[in-house]
Amino acid sequence: MRKVKMFDGKRHVYDTTKSTELGTRNFGAYGDPAGYAETLYQTRPGFYFIVGVGGDQSPYAEGEELRPISEDEAKAWQE
Repeated sequence: MRKVKMFDGKRHVYDTTKSTELGTRNFGAYGDPAGYAETLYQTRPGFYFIVGVGGDQSPYAEGEELRPISEDEAKAWQE
């Protein structure tokens, strides 16, 4: 997945094939309509994004979503 998004007022390219996967978290059981999975990626030092996918009643009900996050949010996500 490759997307161009604005983050902190600047245009950035986020590409899952060229980024480093740092971890995955699952919320809910397989087949749960409210369940979802998030994967954290790092593009380069200090630049992170999350790709989420989930069921019909999850925060990712619209389909696979890419969301840029700050370095502090990435550190908190990994804990």
